[in-house]
Amino acid sequence: MVKKNKKALLFGFLSTVTASLLLVSTAQAESPYKIDNIDEMGQTSKLEAYLKFTRIVSIIEDQYVDELNSSDIINKALKGLLTNLDAHSSFMDAEESKELQVQTNGEFGGLGISVGMKDGALTVISPIEGTPADKAGIKANDIILKIDDQATIGMNIDKAVSIMRGKPGTPIQLTVIRKGEPKPVVVDIVRDIIEIQSVYAKTIGEDLLYLRITSFDQKVIEGIKKAIKKHPKAKGLLIDLRNNPGGLLNQAIGVVDMFVDEGVIVSQKGKVASENLFYNATKNNSDTKTPLVILVNGGSASASEIVSGALQDHKRAVVVGEKTFGKGSVQVVMPVGNDESLRLTIARYYLPSGRTIQAVGVTPDIEVAPGEIKRFEDLISIKERDLQKHLESELEKVDGVAEEEKSDENKTIITEEQMYKDAQLKSAVDILKALIINK
Repeated sequence: MVKKNKKALLFGFLSTVTASLLLVSTAQAESPYKIDNIDEMGQTSKLEAYLKFTRIVSIIEDQYVDELNSSDIINKALKGLLTNLDAHSSFMDAEESKELQVQTNGEFGGLGISVGMKDGALTVISPIEGTPADKAGIKANDIILKIDDQATIGMNIDKAVSIMRGKPGTPIQLTVIRKGEPKPVVVDIVRDIIEIQSVYAKTIGEDLLYLRITSFDQKVIEGIKKAIKKHPKAKGLLIDLRNNPGGLLNQAIGVVDMFVDEGVIVSQKGKVASENLFYNATKNNSDTKTPLVILVNGGSASASEIVSGALQDHKRAVVVGEKTFGKGSVQVVMPVGNDESLRLTIARYYLPSGRTIQAVGVTPDIEVAPGEIKRFEDLISIKERDLQKHLESELEKVDGVAEEEKSDENKTIITEEQMYKDAQLKSAVDILKALIINK
């Protein structure tokens, strides 16, 4: 029995299914290992299936053009087996297992992007805010065509991630296909230590608190509580989960539990009875009254979908934006000896209403496309300052705010100008204001 070592139940990155092109001779000899005993269900028995596998391994070892030993063949077979189960399962050798451990437990040199496979192409789910990829201009839904000089066609996701990681300070070049661009875009990035600040807090006006959650690491609940405590006068809360690729399940559950005091938050169901679990809300200081709006888009995946979907099902929040990514399966990491491991999908997540996230995503209550809202100034309007004898001394007091002071303030507030440049944010703010008035 393989002992399960549940390193993490949610991964913000996704694995891949690859297709192989086989060139075969037109003169195919009849196999001496043909198995004719097929049962009524059209399947060979388990024993015959195992025999078929060992025979094929033997044929490859004896006749394949390059020298391969049994261990190499079995490892390649295992990789193919796992990646063909689903988009998230994989067999990891010692080096890949170590890479995964580094990613889930510590800092690493990299770019700061979450990637997945869409229609067979290596696709950016989202750049993580403040990382080298984000600063270089990588965008959600960019298709990565080349990593330096290596084409990504046929490359599995673990290999791609391994290449993109590296020593901090070293350069890397990504060639991406971007919607709206007539030709591939080349982006130069310098790797750095990826240290993610997961929660950013800003105010909108005097009574709205904006929380941007970039990923669900182990400090998210703490960061949200700290921000709310720092702004006790906030009458409404806007949580921005756009381009958040996910993270830790317990943090997602904890965030929902802050705003719901009873009922199921999320459940998981698998083949093994012990994996059929329900995670319920508690009455531990839950805020069930403050109006709440959640912002999502196609880069919101995994834990982000649990938070937005659960709060939507509980009628606790209005979800605004675009349909989410649709990653709703559970993976565990199982060591299998010699420092190798399996990453295996063992269950699917279900929201409180019983609906699935997998390949479906969360549909917002109010769908809003990204973009900028154009404003037209009233060119003939007359303001107080236009009158000949306006209160100049008072205006001087207002206009005389030091530039440095304004700059510091802008880091903690969202201005009206910033909102008009982000149609989804502006819509979410308007909806939140309406909820406050209605309350």
